[in-house]
Amino acid sequence: MDQGRPRWRSLGVPIGGAADRFALAVGNALAGNPPDAAALEISLNGPTLTADSEVACVLYGAPFELTIDGSPHDSGKTFTLHPGEELRISGTPSGMRGYLCVRGGLQTPIVLDSRSSLEPLRAGVELPCQPGVIHVRHFCHDFAWNAEPRMLRVMDGAQTDWFHIEEFYSRPFTVTPASNRMGLRLRGEALTLPERELESEPVCPGSVQVTRDGQCIILGVDGQTIGGYPKIAQIISADLDKLAQLRPGEAIRFERVTLEIAEALYRAKQAELREWLTRLRTAEAFV
Repeated sequence: MDQGRPRWRSLGVPIGGAADRFALAVGNALAGNPPDAAALEISLNGPTLTADSEVACVLYGAPFELTIDGSPHDSGKTFTLHPGEELRISGTPSGMRGYLCVRGGLQTPIVLDSRSSLEPLRAGVELPCQPGVIHVRHFCHDFAWNAEPRMLRVMDGAQTDWFHIEEFYSRPFTVTPASNRMGLRLRGEALTLPERELESEPVCPGSVQVTRDGQCIILGVDGQTIGGYPKIAQIISADLDKLAQLRPGEAIRFERVTLEIAEALYRAKQAELREWLTRLRTAEAFV
């Protein structure tokens, strides 16, 4: 996964790419890559990989458990795989997704300006990458980003005034197992439905739609470009990466913010990311 295909949505192509772009960018910085280099996205449980040359790696994102030839290794800590060594990535106690970044990025084919793929990794597949070695660096991040229930900040959607909006903000919702990169299906006390229908219109990642049974769906990075369910809210840009780390069974609530607050939160997150990328690049230059 890389940053996806944002310039192709007019043709009905989802954005795709990494579900947690912050984690991808930091992982790539640890590996000495630009922020949008292609990496392997891992969800809940990872693969077992064998190196056929020296490969400079790091696994960053949710704190997955991993071993190198049976010896434990920390996620967020760079390492060099030597020929014949086996990397086994197991589960994670918190969060949902992580990114295996290699020096030089994965050299998968470019399609519509992106190396991202919707195809799951299959047994026996070779991941093309450049050989390399890397010194040890470690970056630790706490994925307990909010107390339970998780709080997602939103602005009004295009059809907010169709609903009894106090119902939406006063109730907790639970992420169901029927969730994926296309979107999160939530379960909670059903919202009161409007007495009108909606023609299909544009949607985007973070759109909170209400289905005909009064339940909510939050569109993800692989979500469609057109939808016919009314949009009660829109996740703010600063919180979109949080969607990638929500696990089935976790409870969430929504918090309404203004456009001014949403813009300030976005600027603050981008400034934080720029600061970390600058520090990691600087540290790399002095090694």
